[in-house]
Amino acid sequence: MADKRIGVGFIGAGEISVLHGIALREIPNARLIGLWNRTPDRAAKRAKEELCKRYETAEDVVKDPAVDAVVINTNQETHLKYARLAMEAGKHVLVEKPLATTVADVEEMKAIAERTGVLCVPGHNMIHEESITRAHRIIENGDLGKIVSCYVMYNIQHSEERASTLPGVVRHIFTHNLYTMMYLTGSKPVRVQGFKANRHYGKIDKEDITLVNLELENGALGHICSSFAADDLAPAPWTYTARVIGLGGTTHYTYGDWVEVKKGISHSHTYTAYQATITNEDQYFVNLCLYGGTPLSTLDDAIWCQKTTEALEKSIAEGITANVR
Repeated sequence: MADKRIGVGFIGAGEISVLHGIALREIPNARLIGLWNRTPDRAAKRAKEELCKRYETAEDVVKDPAVDAVVINTNQETHLKYARLAMEAGKHVLVEKPLATTVADVEEMKAIAERTGVLCVPGHNMIHEESITRAHRIIENGDLGKIVSCYVMYNIQHSEERASTLPGVVRHIFTHNLYTMMYLTGSKPVRVQGFKANRHYGKIDKEDITLVNLELENGALGHICSSFAADDLAPAPWTYTARVIGLGGTTHYTYGDWVEVKKGISHSHTYTAYQATITNEDQYFVNLCLYGGTPLSTLDDAIWCQKTTEALEKSIAEGITANVR
């Protein structure tokens, strides 16, 4: 078992697959066997880049005996479909976020995983950043004392062209920030109040910023900002910041600790630690496949994230503070 390598297949070969491809090249006990994409030209291009097989169908991916695990990189509306396909074929799956469109979809993923006995791991990559992991350990040990508040802030302008391919910041970025908050504080939201706006885009009818206040079950309060509208150009910017304040101390993490002056897939600069979160997540997933264990972020966490997201959408639509149920 110690010398075994996991064969991985991609269902979906979009931009996030580039980051997973980089990750798998850095992981000694895994290799990318092949990929499928609904657009054949894109599939051919990515297969050439990765020097791997190009499958004609998603079914071909999961039928290949060389594939032990599948990464689902498609749009969120199809995640359940392809996760079910892979799990029914006995393949472990890592599902990119947002995990699904409804709570029922995530609950069905969990039921299929339990029935088939394979892993279904949410793609909650930010909790695999080393600084976030260290912060979690400090908080869990009680070194910060009683937690007072948690802030997760994201202000990175995305072009209208790029944003048109994404589901809006509530579903795309708030999800990221929420599971990070839950991981850091070890606590679920019980009430949520939010606002959204479109301050930058003219041609697409999607929110580019949302501000959210949350009450956590441990009594602490949370605040999340998720914005594609504008970069924060302050001297100490809230580009991406996660901060937890307790009665006994504070922990803080920011993307700005490692920045390369070259354009990323979505960002004007390359925030070096982001790739590391994908690489660390994929290594963790591979180790789970090989040796077993419980994911840092479970499907139960993903279900609660989805419930909170839907409560946020209710809060915004009705102008109320919504309970998470």
